[in-house]
Amino acid sequence: MKGVYFLLFILYCCNAEAQYAPQAGLPGSTAISASSSLFVGWATHCSMQRGLMDIADPSLGYVSSGDSSMATGVPDGYIVNLGDSGIAVLTFASQIIDGPGADFAVFENGFRNTADSSKAFLELAFVEVSSDGVNYFRFPASSLTQFNVQLGNGDYTDAAQLNNLAGKYVATYGTPFDLQELAGTAGLDINNITHVRLIDVVGSVSGHSSHDNSGRIINDPYPTPFPTGGFDLDAVGVIHHATTGIAFAKDDIALVVYPNPVTDNLMVSVKGSLPRDLIATLTSVTGNVLQQVTLSQAINTIPLEHYPAGMYYLVLYDANGNKWVEKVTKQ
Repeated sequence: MKGVYFLLFILYCCNAEAQYAPQAGLPGSTAISASSSLFVGWATHCSMQRGLMDIADPSLGYVSSGDSSMATGVPDGYIVNLGDSGIAVLTFASQIIDGPGADFAVFENGFRNTADSSKAFLELAFVEVSSDGVNYFRFPASSLTQFNVQLGNGDYTDAAQLNNLAGKYVATYGTPFDLQELAGTAGLDINNITHVRLIDVVGSVSGHSSHDNSGRIINDPYPTPFPTGGFDLDAVGVIHHATTGIAFAKDDIALVVYPNPVTDNLMVSVKGSLPRDLIATLTSVTGNVLQQVTLSQAINTIPLEHYPAGMYYLVLYDANGNKWVEKVTKQ
């Protein structure tokens, strides 16, 4: 029996050391800047169910700061507070679809620890999606934060211990979500996402606790018994959405990007009629524009030999604003 307990202890310790993508600005981060050219739209409507200032003391009442309109449009620092277990449901001008890499991102207003750039004050939320506005499905969230000591309003969290939780990144950087993770879920069409639902994580480690996909307690600052308590929602940005007109899908207009992975030159082949004013923009995973090329020939070259190994996005636009995104791996 002692051997069994020892094995469980080892497994727990190994799991606790597992790391996810770090805070915005650090190597390997998946944070996406609010100014990124990857975004093609923003939430157009938000409905809310406010949460309590402190779920353990209902006498304090509900949070009241901000209003639902502050969750629509681009990130601007004006936020609406959800409160403990509060809910926000967002809709969009057109459906979100599954494309290469992340398909949408959620913005909160966390702030960095000035003494340690890997840590920040983070308030978290679960993220769920629906293709009918009735049935919702949650991204599998993971939290490897310790749950022996309660985090308070002056405490910071390492983003590398969090995955698939909105609020992982500091203000002006979105936490990305990839619909491919939910592929095959019965009752969900990942190419017809009509609603995104956010549910505030109650960060208590004793009573009223929220748990991740593996049943672990999620520890974030608690209590926050103020009108501004809970998850602070700024915006939800869309990266891939349903469009009309030219759809930059390989099978539709014979656009071929190769080789991928690439070591030096990336080629873009346009077979058939060349769309007018077709522009290719190479960006980093955080949305920084690295180069821009007008595709004016049947076969076009985009040099990548001087870029470090890693993942990039090739974003194609035409004169009508239609867009196609290809994830490119540089070796």
